[in-house]
Amino acid sequence: MPADFIVSLYVFVLAGFVGFGIIQRVSRLLHTPLMSLTNALDAVVVVAAMIIAGRKETELAVILGTIAVAASFSNAVGGFIITERMLRMFKLGGTKKS
Repeated sequence: MPADFIVSLYVFVLAGFVGFGIIQRVSRLLHTPLMSLTNALDAVVVVAAMIIAGRKETELAVILGTIAVAASFSNAVGGFIITERMLRMFKLGGTKKS
């Protein structure tokens, strides 16, 4: 295996663990703003994955880039749906009179 691949894989796995650790410690009240930020970052990932897949350097890069585009796009769309749903819940909860 090429050394670049090993380093890239190491960075990817490390980023996954760090990201999971950070997200897990976020307060529930900050979930909606964090979700919106994550959706924005996911849009950047979609563009980067499209660039990687479009270069067609190797067949593996095209396959992994296509998978990354599909995964990032579905994650972004799902995140926007969940964020919208959560915001509607807060809006409905604030208009009720006790």
